[in-house]
Amino acid sequence: MNQITAPPVAPRIGMVSLGCPKALVDSERILTQLRADGYALSGDYAGADVVIVNTCGFLDSAKAESLEAIGEAIAENGRVIVTGCMGVEADAIRARFPAVLAVTGPQQYDQVVSAVHAAAPPVKSAYIDLVPDAGLKLTPRHYAYVKISEGCNHTCAFCIIPSLRGRLASRPPAAIMREAAALVGVGARELLVISQDTSAYGVDLRHAVSSLGGTERRAHITDLARELGGLGAWVRLHYVYPYPHVDDLIPLMAEGLVLPYLDIPFQHAAPAVLKAMKRPANEAKVLERIKKWRALVPDLAIRSTFIVGFPGETEADFEYLLEWLEQAQIDRAGCFKYEAVAGAQANDLPMAVPEAVKEERWHRFMAVQSEISRRRLAEKIGLTLDVLIDEVDQDGGASGRSKYDAPEIDGMVHLRDCSGVAVGDIIPVLIEDADETDLFGVPA
Repeated sequence: MNQITAPPVAPRIGMVSLGCPKALVDSERILTQLRADGYALSGDYAGADVVIVNTCGFLDSAKAESLEAIGEAIAENGRVIVTGCMGVEADAIRARFPAVLAVTGPQQYDQVVSAVHAAAPPVKSAYIDLVPDAGLKLTPRHYAYVKISEGCNHTCAFCIIPSLRGRLASRPPAAIMREAAALVGVGARELLVISQDTSAYGVDLRHAVSSLGGTERRAHITDLARELGGLGAWVRLHYVYPYPHVDDLIPLMAEGLVLPYLDIPFQHAAPAVLKAMKRPANEAKVLERIKKWRALVPDLAIRSTFIVGFPGETEADFEYLLEWLEQAQIDRAGCFKYEAVAGAQANDLPMAVPEAVKEERWHRFMAVQSEISRRRLAEKIGLTLDVLIDEVDQDGGASGRSKYDAPEIDGMVHLRDCSGVAVGDIIPVLIEDADETDLFGVPA
């Protein structure tokens, strides 16, 4: 009788991923490599041999969250490796948490993997060295983030991203298309294109051409968006600066190759504040362009982020921003009260805005934007929209997103009487009602 040999037990890795979707993609890349090296994944602290904490270090509030997560991981598990944007402050992290096994900065994938190997050596085996073709994902199967570049060439006064993640470094288009095709092949119905500056994609490569399957592709956001649109999945563009060539993306939306959605981080509208922020924008021309975009794609949804209370922002500047919002009719907007960031140029600016004034302006901004969002969503009542299902329940209900809503940052479409639908389905939905964030409907 042949003796059955049990497969070896793989070391288990836990992951805490904080910050933006770009950091989430970094976490996915790390886990994919570790899985290829034979590691298993743990969903809790107790089952992990090592816990990786991927930190965010953009704002003091984000740093505080990162430090809290590191402390929790050490308390619950004890064997912790720190990476990500806050990893550039290794001395501060080690001073507070001397028990951490290793600290690495953002995009230092090899160093993270090496630290894991040292802490919990891998066990090589044909039984456990299995990785999906599209890699491991921390998002549901039906949507995925595709990072097209790292870093940024801008010198915005409030931002330290270039010092954290370096200057713009674009991926070859052939590599992006290979990854995107693999994701669609394993069930992704939506591809969310992300980078620090999506519009600048390929500038550092001088828009060089790369080849895949005999097809040559130029490293340019317009060409890339068109190619991605040919894969048959929804394509959503994030972090788009309003450079002139963004106008060339709008016809792709009219053709249905790209979703009618732009995520543009305007940050402000008052000329004096934009100048102090060192933002590459002209608020008057942007309004004209938004009008032209919506003339070609009437259902275009625009989401953005804004900062109130930037040093030197006057009441007149803030009123200008509110008026600009009304004219621009931004569909979705997030608002942040300005926070000083260690190393940012804005720290040296005079005329700091008192915290109470920041708070008051934030509430006024959100009141205006909530009303704009409520009106724009109300216009969709009576329409039939395609909805990508994200969640289903056992009572015949479901929730999903229309083409106008990105996961986790925008609203949802809540459905009734839709038994039989599954996560990842795209179904037509008759919109019956709306509030300031969400839509409500029934399968059409």
